[in-house]
Amino acid sequence: MDLLNAITIGFKEIWAHKFRSLLTMLGIILGVSSLVAMSALVKGMENGMKEALIAIGGLEKVRIEEQDIPAHQRHLEDQAVGCTIHDVYALRRSAPLIKLATPEMRVSPGGGWGGRSSTLITHGTKTLRERANLIGTWPTALEMNQHVVEHGRMFNEIDDENAWNVCVIGTSIRDQLFGSPEEVGYEIVPVGQSININNQPFRIIGMFQHYESEQDRKFRELEKDQPKQVQTGPERRRGWGSGRGSGQNSWVYGMKNSTIYIPLNTMWIKFRSGGFGTNSIPDPRLSSLYIKVADIEMLEPALQQAKNVMMHTHKGIEDFSFQTQENWSENITTAIRNARMSGGFIAAISLLVGGIGIMNIMLASITERIREIGIRKAIGATHVDVFIQILIESVVIALIGGLAGMITSYGLVEMLTMLSPTENTPVITVNSMALAFAFSALVGVLAGLVPAFKAAKLDPIQALRYE
Repeated sequence: MDLLNAITIGFKEIWAHKFRSLLTMLGIILGVSSLVAMSALVKGMENGMKEALIAIGGLEKVRIEEQDIPAHQRHLEDQAVGCTIHDVYALRRSAPLIKLATPEMRVSPGGGWGGRSSTLITHGTKTLRERANLIGTWPTALEMNQHVVEHGRMFNEIDDENAWNVCVIGTSIRDQLFGSPEEVGYEIVPVGQSININNQPFRIIGMFQHYESEQDRKFRELEKDQPKQVQTGPERRRGWGSGRGSGQNSWVYGMKNSTIYIPLNTMWIKFRSGGFGTNSIPDPRLSSLYIKVADIEMLEPALQQAKNVMMHTHKGIEDFSFQTQENWSENITTAIRNARMSGGFIAAISLLVGGIGIMNIMLASITERIREIGIRKAIGATHVDVFIQILIESVVIALIGGLAGMITSYGLVEMLTMLSPTENTPVITVNSMALAFAFSALVGVLAGLVPAFKAAKLDPIQALRYE
């Protein structure tokens, strides 16, 4: 019996028992559609996480920060200087595996995001309510932190050398001090306007583009169609966990939107030196120092190279440490792996149920066709011919169920998107479709083995006598 003829007979058998075959396929349809849909959801989640990782500079970005010196060097504690400008120049000069080195200085020597307690930022009668990420840095911070200046320009070396009072702001700063597009009905571009930082006037020369996750963007678009909720009682903030920005990666974009960049010299002279500095930085302590390696595959050699340079500039005192994004990357990998395992387990159960259904139906079909099988053997069909025929019928049922499941998966993904409109967009990939289809074929083969063996071993004489 040739393969084409066997497949044709398989289709005829399915068509002859349409309703029974459809019920048999349901398990395969559910298993394949759930596998493809789950893979699409996980892919969408993975894309969102990777976008957030790229938004903070990617895996190539490494922070060098001050740390307590080791116990065996405690007698040298008074000589520890932390990260300084001298380190930045030394890294740029002597570490070829380092692509970029950028200093950062904040109002408070050890300050992090949120200079709210020590920094007053105002414009006219408006005062910045939320936390601001006020940083003195170099123009290279744009490339280091993946910032894009949408309006105006970034300050340059001349601005930094002269310690001019210029700044580049994020859209959150604009929204609070000048009004958001939702409030005023159009986008305000405050380039050329002035704001006061700790009572010192700064001219805005640029504004970054607005950063947001896909979840936040969808929430914002959805919010436009909703009636504005009227808040009664005293003015208040709702806190965490509600409204825009509740996504797991939203803090990354919120931090970037709340950024204010000013020249490094300006930060030192106006806010850190007590106002008695000159127009050049001698070698003050930085809040942090960021480097970007040229090749992520060379991360460890690059860090060793950076450590050697820093140990030389710090005269052998190890008062610094490296902080990479490796934990974040590992967390992404773990979350994706766990989600795929969970989805795969659910789909496997559905496919297993579908396989059991196919096996039962094929066994019932053999019982109904015992005389037919006996006649075929009597006129020359071999054990192999019968085995292949039954196995192909099983595989055909599974493959048709697999194709129906892949079509159904598109509808399932659309339904999930409608039910969770603010989540990352699911992405159906060719690989997930091919994998689901291959699994359906495998289930068909495994489910057809027992019935095929049973049919092949039938004695033709006994089969012809069967009533």
